[in-house]
Amino acid sequence: MSELVSFGETMLRLSPPAGERLETARELELRIGGAESNVAVAAARMGSDATWISKLPDSPLGRRVLHTLHANEVDTEIVWSTDERQGTYYIEFGDRPRGTQVIYDRANAAITTATPAELPMDIVGDATYFLVSGITPALSEQLCETTATLLEHAQAGGATTVFDLNYRSKLWDYDTAASIVDTLLDAVDLFVLPERDAAALWGIEGDRSDVTDTIRSRWELSSVILTCGAWGAVARTEHEYVEQRAFETDTADPIGTGDTFLGVTLGKRLLGADLPTAMEWGAAGAALKRTIQGDIAVITPSEIESVIAASGGGVDR
Repeated sequence: MSELVSFGETMLRLSPPAGERLETARELELRIGGAESNVAVAAARMGSDATWISKLPDSPLGRRVLHTLHANEVDTEIVWSTDERQGTYYIEFGDRPRGTQVIYDRANAAITTATPAELPMDIVGDATYFLVSGITPALSEQLCETTATLLEHAQAGGATTVFDLNYRSKLWDYDTAASIVDTLLDAVDLFVLPERDAAALWGIEGDRSDVTDTIRSRWELSSVILTCGAWGAVARTEHEYVEQRAFETDTADPIGTGDTFLGVTLGKRLLGADLPTAMEWGAAGAALKRTIQGDIAVITPSEIESVIAASGGGVDR
């Protein structure tokens, strides 16, 4: 039995050296990145048991994804494809006024054809937490159906189902996303979404406490986590409302910050922490992630403890 099971696509990430353009770079750095696997890594590095399930091409590129996750303490359950490709994305970092550019090359990736019949449904049904993001159903009609089936199966098996919105404008528009997510939330216990997307997709805005109440009531959810950018995050459950401010940090690479926050928060919850403590750890982990190149947060519990202690939080012993 895995404590945290996540399902989704993990891509290869190619980026030129800092300050160089994709169209002129002579070399590209290779890493991996995917929302659901990023969460799994963060939880695993806290000491929780985490499994990522997916479909990959049986090729050196697919195996590169697998080996990186294993090196970061994540178990995997993979459906191997012999005739489909590995999704890739390119990222060119740029400071103001140029900004950072992301180019996806993920059409017809192996994950887009994944069906419940070929996935390890027993592992999904036995999970304590089952997590998927809004990126996954946006990738194909098949994945939309598969996501719905997995959420329903996990919830029926007693898992706490977690849906991290992770809206991407390059994958679908607001109206399509809102319509599809509406149906998926019938089988979701914990909904995680940014404050800006609650307003953009459903027109829910205002005081954060009221926003979380509205979201939880509208979809009859057990819990809501609303991320609020540089301010921090808030959470609403049946019994409590928690506010967690972000920790100050320099930024080397912001990609994966939200995934790290969620993964550390869930990981700490699995280890018995109460929600305020888990969110404090999640925020500290997110701050550390921003100092690290790549999507994956290569961090340790002791580093998180140091961040919390330096801020004046935590418990003096």
